Amino acid sequence: MTINIDPADQIIDTPFGDALGERYLSYALSTIMARSLPDVRDGMKPVHRRLLYAMRLLKLDPEAGFKKCARVVGDVIGKYHPHGDQSVYDALVRLAQDFSVRYPLVDGQGNFGNVDGDNAAAMRYTEARLTAVAGALMEGLDEDSVDFRETYDGEDREPVVFPANFPNLLANGATGIAVGMATSIPPHNVDELCAALSHLVDARLKGRLDFVTAEKLAEFVTGPDFPTGGTIIEPRQNIIEAYETGRGAFRLRANWLKEETGRGGYQIVVHEIPYQVQKSRLIEKIAELISDRKPPILADIRDESTEDVRIVLEPRARTVEPDVLMESLYKMSDLEVRISLNMNVLDKGREPKVMSLKDVLLAFLDHRMEVLIRRARYRLGKIDHRLEVLGGYLIAYLNLDEVIRIIREEDDAKQSLMERFELTEVQAEAILNMRLRSLRKLEEIELRKEHKALNREGKELKTLLKDEILRWDRIEAEIAGIRTKFGKETALGRRRTLFGEAPVSDNIPLEAMIEKEPVTIICSKMGWIRAMKGHLAETEDIKFKEGDEGRFRFHASTTDRILLFASNGRFYTLAADKLPGGRGHGEPVRLMIDLDAGDDVVALMPYQAGAKLIVASTDGKGFVVETDKVIAATRNGKQVMNVSGRIRAAICRPAEGDSVAVVGDNRKLLIFSLAELPVMTRGRGVLLQRYKDGGLSDLTVFNRENGLSWTMGGAGNRTRTETDLLSWEGKRGNAGRLPPTGFPRNNKFG
Repeated sequence: MTINIDPADQIIDTPFGDALGERYLSYALSTIMARSLPDVRDGMKPVHRRLLYAMRLLKLDPEAGFKKCARVVGDVIGKYHPHGDQSVYDALVRLAQDFSVRYPLVDGQGNFGNVDGDNAAAMRYTEARLTAVAGALMEGLDEDSVDFRETYDGEDREPVVFPANFPNLLANGATGIAVGMATSIPPHNVDELCAALSHLVDARLKGRLDFVTAEKLAEFVTGPDFPTGGTIIEPRQNIIEAYETGRGAFRLRANWLKEETGRGGYQIVVHEIPYQVQKSRLIEKIAELISDRKPPILADIRDESTEDVRIVLEPRARTVEPDVLMESLYKMSDLEVRISLNMNVLDKGREPKVMSLKDVLLAFLDHRMEVLIRRARYRLGKIDHRLEVLGGYLIAYLNLDEVIRIIREEDDAKQSLMERFELTEVQAEAILNMRLRSLRKLEEIELRKEHKALNREGKELKTLLKDEILRWDRIEAEIAGIRTKFGKETALGRRRTLFGEAPVSDNIPLEAMIEKEPVTIICSKMGWIRAMKGHLAETEDIKFKEGDEGRFRFHASTTDRILLFASNGRFYTLAADKLPGGRGHGEPVRLMIDLDAGDDVVALMPYQAGAKLIVASTDGKGFVVETDKVIAATRNGKQVMNVSGRIRAAICRPAEGDSVAVVGDNRKLLIFSLAELPVMTRGRGVLLQRYKDGGLSDLTVFNRENGLSWTMGGAGNRTRTETDLLSWEGKRGNAGRLPPTGFPRNNKFG
C-alpha cells in the first residue's frame, strides 16, 4: 500500500536565523577541518594525505618507475577525495615543484610549471612517483601506527593522519584560508628543526621543558628557509616574538650581485627572487616602472634566465650606486615581500588553534611517541604470533613421524594434532600448511635461530614499552636519522635563505632617485610656477601671462626640494623634478599644495640641509628655525609660525650673518645681534621691533663687519653700503631710529 505524505506536513517551523546559522556552521566546520587547515602532526591537508596514500597503494615508491598523473588523480577522486580532478591535480603539481615546496613530496617527470607562473602540462602528459621525504612521512603506516577511517563511500579505508617520521608542517610550511580564519606557515630548514627537536627531548628528559623559551629555540631554528633562497632582513627580536606568539611576518629580499661590464660600467644580476613571486610578473612590473621613469636611475631590465634565475638590471649611469638602485626597487616591486606567519593548525583534538613554535614541535614529538608505542605493540603482537607458530613447528620436527601419520590417517587431522601434542589452533593450522620442502634438517636449525632472535626482540620491545626514557632515546635516534638523511650536509638540506641586516632607514635620499639636471625655478606674482631646463642668465627674458610678472627666480637642480613659506605661517615642500616644465607659463602652485585663496606666497627657495632661516610676522615678531625642521611630508604643509586674525607671516630670509636689521612701516631702523633671537621649531616668536603705529616692513640678515647694504633702485639697480651703524644699533625690541639718508622710500632693503 502506498502512503502519500503531504509535503506541507514535513515543514519544520524554526527561526530563519537559527536555520541559517546551523547550515553555515556545518559549512564552516567542513572547510576548516577537511580542506583549509593542516594537521599539526603531519602538516598535511586531506587532499595531500589522500594523494600520497593513493600513490603508495599504486607502489609509486622512489625506486619504482613513474606512472601517469591521470592515473593517480583518478584513484584519488574515485576512492578517497570526491572533488574536481583539476583541483586534485593542482595539489599534486604543487607537491612536485621544487620552487614551491622546500622538500618536494612528489617526484615529477614532465612539465610541472615554472617560476614564471606557467601552468603544468595536462595530467595525461605528466608522470609522478613519491620522494624519500614522502616515504618518511608514511613510514610504518602498515604497522597500526595511526588510526584509519572509512572513505566517503564506505568501500575503503584511509589514514586519519600519517606516522610522519619527518617534521613536515614546519619543513614545508602550509597556507590556507578557511571560514573566519587562515593559516600561513613558511617553510623551514629540517636540519635546524631536528636540532630544536633534539634539544626539546633532552630538556624533557632532564625535567627542564618549561625553561625552554622561544629565544632558545630561535638559536636552533634561526628563521624560515625558502626553496627560492633570498635574504631575510627581519630584526632578530621580531623573529623570536613571532615564534613565541605564532603570529608575525618576515621581510624577504631578492639576492643580487654586481657584474662589471668594462670601462667603469656595471650591471646588477638578480639570481634569487622572493618566495612565491612569479618572475614574469616581477619583470613586467619593473618594466612598467622603467617606462614611467620610476626610478629614473634604472635604464633597462632583461630576463636571461635558463634553469637558474638571472634578471639583469642596467643603471642609467655608471655613477648610480647599486645599493641605492636596489633599495629603490625593493620599495617599488616584489623584489622585497613580507611573508606572514600564522601557525593556525588543527591540534590532536582536531580543533583549530594558533600555536607557538614550541607547541608545534612538542605536538610533533608527542605524535612520534604515540606512533612509537603503537608500532612497538603491533610488532610485539606479530612476534607473539610468530613465536606461537614457531613453537608448533618445533614440536612437529621433534615428532615428525607421528605428525605425518596423523595427517595421513586421521579424518580430522587438525583436531587430532591439537589433542595429541596440546597445540593451539594457530599452531595446528600452521603445521598443516607447511610445505614438504620445509621438513629438512636445515630448516629446523633456522627456525630455532629465528625463535631465539624473536624472543630477544620481544624482550627489548617489552622493556621499551615500560621505560619512557628508552622511548625518548629511540625518538632522538630517529631524529638523528632524519638529520643524516635530509640535513645540511645534503644538497637538498643545505640552507638556501640567508640573513641580512635590516636597513637603518627605508627613506632613500631624493637626489639618489632622480637624475640630476640643472633647472631654473620661476614663480610669478600670481603664483604660477615652472622649472625651466638649465641655469638661465639673469638677463634672459622670461614671458608671463598677461597682467602677471616675475617674483621668484633662482637656480636649482632636479634633485632639490623647494621650500615655500606662506602668509599662514606654514612651510610647504615641493619636489623640483615634479614641477611643470618651461613650456607655457607653468601651473598655479595652489594646485600642488593646500594653500587657501586668502593666503599668499611669502618666500620660495631651495632647501639646504643644516641651514637656518629667520621668519617674521607683520606685528614685528619672529624667530630662527632650522631648515631640517620645516620639511613637510604632505600637501597640507607644516605649521611653523603661529599667526591669527589680521597678523600674517610676512618675511622668511636665510639666517646667514651675525646681525639683523629690521625696518617698520613707521620708517624706523633697528639693528641688533642675531644671537638675540631664539631657535624654535614652532611658535609666535619674540618681539623684533616695537611699533606705535603700523608693523614690520622688511628684514635682512648681514655680517656687521661688511656693513648694511640696500638697493637704491633706478636703471642701474645700484646698491649702497653703510658701515657706520652705531646710531641704529640697539637691543631687540627697541623702536629704532630713522634710517640713513638715501634709504629707499618703500622701506625695503632690496
